[in-house]
Amino acid sequence: MPIDPCLGDAAGRMVRDAMAGRNWPVVRDFLNGVTDPDARAFYVGICSEARGVQDWIGQWIEAEPHSTLPLLVKGAHGVVWAWEARGTAYTSFTPEQQLKEFHGRLEMAEDCLEEVVERDPDDTTAWTWLVTSARGRRVGREETERRFHEAVGRHPWHVAAHEQMLQYLCRKWAGSHEEMFAFARKAVTASSPASPLGHLIADAHIEYWLSLPEGEDNLHMTHPEVRAELRSAAAQSVNHPGYRRGPGWPGPYNTFAFAFFLADDHEACRAQFQVIGDNRTEWPWSYHPLGATRAFAQIREKVTRGR
Repeated sequence: MPIDPCLGDAAGRMVRDAMAGRNWPVVRDFLNGVTDPDARAFYVGICSEARGVQDWIGQWIEAEPHSTLPLLVKGAHGVVWAWEARGTAYTSFTPEQQLKEFHGRLEMAEDCLEEVVERDPDDTTAWTWLVTSARGRRVGREETERRFHEAVGRHPWHVAAHEQMLQYLCRKWAGSHEEMFAFARKAVTASSPASPLGHLIADAHIEYWLSLPEGEDNLHMTHPEVRAELRSAAAQSVNHPGYRRGPGWPGPYNTFAFAFFLADDHEACRAQFQVIGDNRTEWPWSYHPLGATRAFAQIREKVTRGR
């Protein structure tokens, strides 16, 4: 079964279908009714993954020149479109023409997003996409942090903004392991019980695991302190009785499931699978040598059977 990009969300599938059909009035009416910042970020994320948006989005912009919404969709899609041009290889292995296209598309995307926040400074989704684009454009630390704080200053526990800032702070981008862990731990410690940010701890350990040589990666994830920190983060978030599952809810559960599997904590991993069901995500399962679909299926079978 293919991975559902809408993660089982019926409204998300409606938005995805409307984008595929270039039915922007349906998209507009739906997004205008979404007021929760995290939910809005999720649905704009679905819009960003649609194919061929740059071919028709101008019609929406022309039809509603006073609205920032079509510019937001164009800018978010532009960031994804830019990464499609770049590919997944490290910069040193990426052809010059691909990098040129990447930066050109990112510049266009940022132009759209910057116009959005200039006209509507309270648009946390636009600020979050500007944090994402900051990685690709190698924007300086001060400016990237300003963008992040513009988002969380309006919605303190903005999930996507924190996820993107953590990525910026990874050593493979513009930070270090120490900065990445410090950011994740500070965010989770400062957040309230049942916070949606607990998975940042799992994110950080997965990113660190990915950077380690074979052998050392396993030793890190199975260390008692790492296992304990993962369990504590899950208890404060997805495993907390007050945790609320909003749009895109399978994401943190999949992240914890993968991290617990790497930590050889099958009991904790099994508990995540019981909630996930078939709502698997591409990341972080795609980090497994088997690929996302096969890794998810085989690991779920292994831990649920208690082997």
